[in-house]
Amino acid sequence: MSGTADPYADAPIAGGPPLDPSLAGDTLTAALLARGVCRMLEQLGYASLLEFPLANGRRADILALGRGGELIIVEIKSSVADFRADRKWADYRDFADRFYFAVARDFPPGLIPEDCGLIVADGFAAAVLREGGASRLAPARRKTLTLRFALAAAARLRRHLDPQGSGLAGL
Repeated sequence: MSGTADPYADAPIAGGPPLDPSLAGDTLTAALLARGVCRMLEQLGYASLLEFPLANGRRADILALGRGGELIIVEIKSSVADFRADRKWADYRDFADRFYFAVARDFPPGLIPEDCGLIVADGFAAAVLREGGASRLAPARRKTLTLRFALAAAARLRRHLDPQGSGLAGL
């Protein structure tokens, strides 16, 4: 970053070392961001699934289920161009108690809407810089999402153990 202050310089990493600035930039992929975010979520007591299909036809980058049943969605943005090209993220809010964007250290934080949570990540760790606005899910939707989360997790584990197996349709 040329001559500008790093807005993430003092961001704490839950249980990990400071973010390595050399990892930011073009080489940082969405997969690496997802790995760092999922590591953080696990440290915070969440189980997470990647590429989770929602009932509205969208696919959440990360859906995480907390010990108390809370559900959060994290949308990964690997670049400014990725953020500007994708406006479907607003459709995810009806499927989570909180919504976050996860971005790399060099992403301009001012682009992220104030009512959305903000996570800065790299391939090793992540830190929540701003909490997402809370909106409690309706009990019926929470039950449905929690059940689908459990079924998807079980199906993915089974497919990992038996890649040639038939699997559960749609998960």
